[in-house]
Amino acid sequence: MTVTATPAPGQSLLSPTDHTLILIDFQSQMAFATKSIAAELLRNNAALISRAARSFNVSTILTTVAEKSFSGPMFDEIVEAFDHQPMLDRTSMNTWEDAAVIAEVNRIGKPRIVFAGLWTSVCIVGPVASAIDQGFEAYFIADACGDVSAEAHERGVQRMIQLGATPMTSLQYLLELQRDWARTETYESTTGIAKKWGGAYGLGVTYAKTMFGASEGSHG
Repeated sequence: MTVTATPAPGQSLLSPTDHTLILIDFQSQMAFATKSIAAELLRNNAALISRAARSFNVSTILTTVAEKSFSGPMFDEIVEAFDHQPMLDRTSMNTWEDAAVIAEVNRIGKPRIVFAGLWTSVCIVGPVASAIDQGFEAYFIADACGDVSAEAHERGVQRMIQLGATPMTSLQYLLELQRDWARTETYESTTGIAKKWGGAYGLGVTYAKTMFGASEGSHG
């Protein structure tokens, strides 16, 4: 059988319009016990994906658990990225069991859901398993999730993969939305996000642009 290649993206790749991003319980009380990732890296990655989603106008749901009575406010990096978009506060550990969240999922109507938040083994596994069971495609941003131990995080990740969810990283999420440096309408925003929150890659972008005036959007 002959296979013919075409210059088209794979169907599993995310686009800005085909998914909803759900950010779950990036709150102080949850972060205190998170040991699988350093708090400063977690906050950086939360900022990166938030800015990416905002830049590409991705439909985003922000949800907290017991914000006023126990867990505290959402990370400032997320709140500021979405211009103080209202949080959907819950009592349920599993976001997918909250009627207000599900009403918003249905209102938006996207077939793919991307998840990130705290903790991996509870607050992320629960909705991922539930979404898959109801016919949605589920992705999760593994380095924008955290848990009480590396063991807890990794077992949560493995369980979600076994259920059929697709793992990603924060920087991968940003670059998958851009996907072509010739997309000039989002080029400056994407490289700006990378420079500020993209770690060593962002330093490289800053260096290349400062020293050489380099641009990824040209073949020359």
